[in-house]
Amino acid sequence: MSFSEDIARARQLKELEPLHEAWSNWTHARQSLEETIPLMQDPDPTMRTLASEEFASLTHTLSTHISTTFPSLLVPPSSTRDLHALLELKAGVGGSEATLFLLDLLRVYVRYAGSVGWRTSIIQSSETESGGLRDAILEIKGEGAYDALRWESGVHRVQRVPATESSGRTHTSTVAVIVLPLSEDTESMSENDELFKMEDVKVEVMRARGAGGQHVNKTESAVRLTHTPTGITVSMQDERSQHQNKRRAFQVLRARLMDVKLSQDIANRRATRRNLVRTADRSEKIRTYNYAQDRVTDHRIGLSLMNLTSFMEGDGVQDFLDALRRNWQEEIMEDVVGESE
Repeated sequence: MSFSEDIARARQLKELEPLHEAWSNWTHARQSLEETIPLMQDPDPTMRTLASEEFASLTHTLSTHISTTFPSLLVPPSSTRDLHALLELKAGVGGSEATLFLLDLLRVYVRYAGSVGWRTSIIQSSETESGGLRDAILEIKGEGAYDALRWESGVHRVQRVPATESSGRTHTSTVAVIVLPLSEDTESMSENDELFKMEDVKVEVMRARGAGGQHVNKTESAVRLTHTPTGITVSMQDERSQHQNKRRAFQVLRARLMDVKLSQDIANRRATRRNLVRTADRSEKIRTYNYAQDRVTDHRIGLSLMNLTSFMEGDGVQDFLDALRRNWQEEIMEDVVGESE
C-alpha cells in the first residue's frame, strides 16, 4: 500500500470515529438500562431510589442520541474539513476606536487558535499612531481551522467607552472579518493551478511604503497581484524580500479565489443554501460586543453570553462556534429531510 493510500485510509478511519463512538455509547447506555430496570423493583428502598435516578439519566442519554447525535451523523462530511484558514480583518466605522478593537479581536483569534493547538502567523498588518491596526491578515495552520472559524465572517460591532473619551460617552465601532480557506499548497506559485492561470495574473513590483527602517523605499520588495478575470487585487510588503512578498501574495490570492469558488458552490447546492449564503454575507452585522452590559450577542442565532471577558480572554468564543455549527447542522438536516419527502 502506498503512502498516499495510507493517508486516505487514515482519514477514512478518522471520519468513522464519531459514528463508532456514538454507537458504542448507545449500546453501553442501552445495556445499562436493561440491567437497571429489574433493580427498580428491588426490596431495598435505597436501591430502588438509585435505580430510578439511573433510569432517568440513561433514558435522557438514549433520547439525546435519537434526537441529536444520530441525526447529526447524517450530515455529509464537509469538503473543506481539512483546510487551514486566513482571517482578514479591516477596521470599519469608528475611527481609532475601530482600529483598537481590531487589535482586540486579533488577540482573541490568536489566543483561541493556540488553545486548540493551531499555529498562527500575522502575515500582514497596518499599525496606527493610536496603537491599533487598520487591517491585518492572520494565517492559522491547523486541520479544520476554516470549518471552525468560517462563521466569523461578517461585521463585528463594539459598543464601549473609548479610553480617550472624557465625557464617558459610549461609541459604536465596527470591524469586518473575512475568513478564507487555506490549503497546504497555497504557498506555491505553480504555472498550473486549478484556481487561476498565471497569464491571468498581473504582477507588479514597487518600493515598500511606511515604517520599516533603511530597507523600506530602497529596494523594490513590495508586490501587487491583480487577477484580471475577477479584479481581485492583493498587495504585500511586510516581508523583507520581493520573493517572500510574492509568495505571500499568491497565498492570499489563492485563498480569496478558493473562497469565491466555495461561495459559488454553496449557492448552487440546495442542501446548504439557506444558512451558508446568509452567514457568508460580508456586510451583515453578525455580532455585538456591549461592554457596558458585559454582553456578547450573535444576531444570527440569538445567542447572548453575559460575560464579555470570557469571550475576549477566555473560552467563551468556543460556545459561539459550537452553537453556530449546531445551527448549521440542523438546517442541513431540515433540507435533507425536505428533499427526501
